[in-house]
Amino acid sequence: MDEIHKKILQRNRSNLVKDLDPSKLYDGLLEKGIFTQDMIDEIQSAGTRRNQARQLVQDLETRGSRAFPLFLQCLQETGQESLAELLQNGAPATPTQVVRPEIQPLPISKFYLCLMCINVCATAPGGEKPRPGPGRVRRDSLQGYKMDASPCGHCLIINNMEFEPHSMLKNRKGSNIDCEKLERRFKTLNFVVEVRTNLRQKQIKHELLTLSKKDHSQYDCCVVIMLSHGTEVNHNRFPGAVYGVDGQYVPVQHITNYLNGQHCPSLQGKPKLFFIQACGGDEKDMGFEVSPDEVEPSSGGVDDQTDAIPMSSSSDSLSMSDEPDARPTLPTPSDILVSYSTFPGYVSWRETQSGSWYVQTLDCILEESAATVDLVTMLMMVNNEVSQNSAKGLYKQMPGSFNFLRKLLYFQTQT
Repeated sequence: MDEIHKKILQRNRSNLVKDLDPSKLYDGLLEKGIFTQDMIDEIQSAGTRRNQARQLVQDLETRGSRAFPLFLQCLQETGQESLAELLQNGAPATPTQVVRPEIQPLPISKFYLCLMCINVCATAPGGEKPRPGPGRVRRDSLQGYKMDASPCGHCLIINNMEFEPHSMLKNRKGSNIDCEKLERRFKTLNFVVEVRTNLRQKQIKHELLTLSKKDHSQYDCCVVIMLSHGTEVNHNRFPGAVYGVDGQYVPVQHITNYLNGQHCPSLQGKPKLFFIQACGGDEKDMGFEVSPDEVEPSSGGVDDQTDAIPMSSSSDSLSMSDEPDARPTLPTPSDILVSYSTFPGYVSWRETQSGSWYVQTLDCILEESAATVDLVTMLMMVNNEVSQNSAKGLYKQMPGSFNFLRKLLYFQTQT
């Protein structure tokens, strides 16, 4: 799509999300070749009308030069002429006039009185800070997730090792070692583990959909582990994408959506954990020089490989955000943690004989510390240990995570 048309969509995104009826457009968009059926299915899976409208506008920006005029034509054909006219004129959406109350300055005498009051209230007799009342929960008193169900929950591992020739992706030697380690580890942590191997894009989506349709009401947690090639894509929440063996990718954001509070009600309020062993891009990190006291050097093996694929455009493109929807419940991405083997944009290293740095370290940390340490702290330990490694004596790797958990998470362990 031409840049001028993208900017028109971006300037009018709020109006489109507010007024657009995507359900009337799907047939026309498919007939005119703007979207494929898979893309329309993906948009419909976004949920509410507003979410579908938002996703449709984002996806539209990634289509060809004819997408914008054909979209206008679809709007006119489905009785949405006002939106078509708005976009055709290229005018930005008219902002709603916000009436703000006039703020009067506080008289000097009252201002100093307030400061005196703050100073007095902040210190109790004897110089002690006041303590919260008996009915108030302290901010530093974090609760822990309930994790005592038996079994604790489902764990789905998707391990893509052998890629179809037309995909132009190399086979991932050593990934079976990662898979075996994680299968054994999460069984030890009392999860029901299912392993799926060498899946195409649609098969990945099918497995995730099947997992989301399960009744998780008797469980406390759900885990998804993706072992594959990856790439960097544009996004508006979770970066990166994971490849199927057919060379078609699934954005991490879509992977998490299958299990969020909106699409999987029986997992609402429960932790959903995603571990992604795949490259976040194709850039190799050579690190920077530090004092020898800062690191404990560790070198990778001679057969280090990466899971990198160059950056791709994505239907998740978001150049300008619109006003968020108000919700009376928990935010949609709450209770989700996505742990990445590498920083977005960079490669992830894997040894053909012993598996990936990230999985080796994660498995070791879980074995040593899961009985006493919470998950987020353990992931920080993984970050530190992996950062000490060097591939071919030169390249570095830095794992990281996007954490939307609301409580501490301690795994079940065998005593």
